[in-house]
Amino acid sequence: MEIPDYIGKIIGQLETGGFQAFVVGGSVRDLLTKKIPKDWDITTDARPDDIMRLLPEGRYENVFGTVIVPVKNAAGETEHVIEVTTFRSEQSYSDRRHPDEIRFEDELDKDLERRDFTINAMALSSSHSTLPGGRGEEKDGEKIIDLFGGRKDLKEKIIRAVGEPADRFREDALRMMRAIRFMCQLGFAIEPKTERGITKMAGGLKFIANERIRDELVKILDTPYAYEGVMKLYELKLLQYIVPELERGIGINQNKHHIHTVFKHSVLSLKYCPSRDWRVKLAALFHDIAKPQTKRMVGGDATFYNHDLVGAKITKKILERLRFSREDADRIANLVRNHMFYYDVGQVTESSVRRLIAKVGRENLKDLIDLRIADRLGSGVPKAKPYKLRHLEYMMEKVQKDPVSAKMLKINGSDIMDLLTIEPGPKIGAILDVLLSEVIDDPGLNTAAYLKKRAAELNELNLNELRARAREKIEDKKMEDDEELKKGFWVK
Repeated sequence: MEIPDYIGKIIGQLETGGFQAFVVGGSVRDLLTKKIPKDWDITTDARPDDIMRLLPEGRYENVFGTVIVPVKNAAGETEHVIEVTTFRSEQSYSDRRHPDEIRFEDELDKDLERRDFTINAMALSSSHSTLPGGRGEEKDGEKIIDLFGGRKDLKEKIIRAVGEPADRFREDALRMMRAIRFMCQLGFAIEPKTERGITKMAGGLKFIANERIRDELVKILDTPYAYEGVMKLYELKLLQYIVPELERGIGINQNKHHIHTVFKHSVLSLKYCPSRDWRVKLAALFHDIAKPQTKRMVGGDATFYNHDLVGAKITKKILERLRFSREDADRIANLVRNHMFYYDVGQVTESSVRRLIAKVGRENLKDLIDLRIADRLGSGVPKAKPYKLRHLEYMMEKVQKDPVSAKMLKINGSDIMDLLTIEPGPKIGAILDVLLSEVIDDPGLNTAAYLKKRAAELNELNLNELRARAREKIEDKKMEDDEELKKGFWVK
């Protein structure tokens, strides 16, 4: 449990001034689980004015007793930003978000009592700061102050609220989502009494700003346990306040191609999504979100015409409501809109694949394939990537790579017309084809100087002679490159 020198220095400056100071919160949790903390927080009995006097480089622009202290390197650049906060307690939360009163305290235990979960309510000192009465556990020369069993819960992998769960969630309803987020990030379980507290207080989420809800949702999705997180949001009655549109799929049966209801299929698609990108995971979760609205019975079978287009609009509204960036909202809605793309090996041409690329965006091709895989596995089919999908990947690679193209030459048709003083016509294309065939054999020839000189020589040949010279070499090269591509995608 090594504390960086710059943290030790800040603690030392506060203690030299006659105050207590501790590393606190998530940074202690990370240290105890052998992780490098991303953020370091310090708590102290020094009041903000005292902190500013002892750490004059800090800034104090809030009512929470938090001084922001920059840590700079030798060049004067800020490398770390440390929050140093006065011990405090918080009184009443009328709006379920902000304390009505903040009271600075002289005792560390008052500060730890206000924290959310036991694993975040521990403090660490490597110096002389202790609780009155000497409470705390000595460990390797460092003192852990753990008043609520945080170390035991860490060992047993449990998320437990500090004190009475309902009180903690009444203070800040976002803590309910944070419990699930920690569950997903750490791979822990939520303790039953804490779960009951979440279910009881779930309605408090209505008072939380959408931006804060969005941030916690993204953090849940950005873990290997995104499916478990969304299911826990549903089980503990929180999902209805975040994305009620998803719950409309509960009990909605689909057609013969789907063995699951819309809701179950959606969450299973999230579970089996191969992408680690939270945006693609969200697209997998939302891709059929319009099916409840678009369901129609035709000849005894359920149909969902245009659910992809309607779903993209619903997705956009949800993401705008939750204050997602326009860039993220457009990307996710684009995937939802195009998840029904048609592909049949015997019918789809290179030009239709190019149109799909133009519609979806070259940068989104892999995401679209991952979404189709998620959709398939979420439907209960055994094969994630059938031959058709592998063939599509091959075709996408083939048309976007364009392994044999005059575009790769260092001169173009306009250059040849200017050089040879000739009018546009088929001969220009034939000359470019011959130049390309020679560059394929020897890429070192692809220089403007050589190609211009060679073009002048080729201009002496007639059109048929030029075409015959180019055809054999180019066709051979196309077949060679095509065979290599097919091997890469296991297609014939």
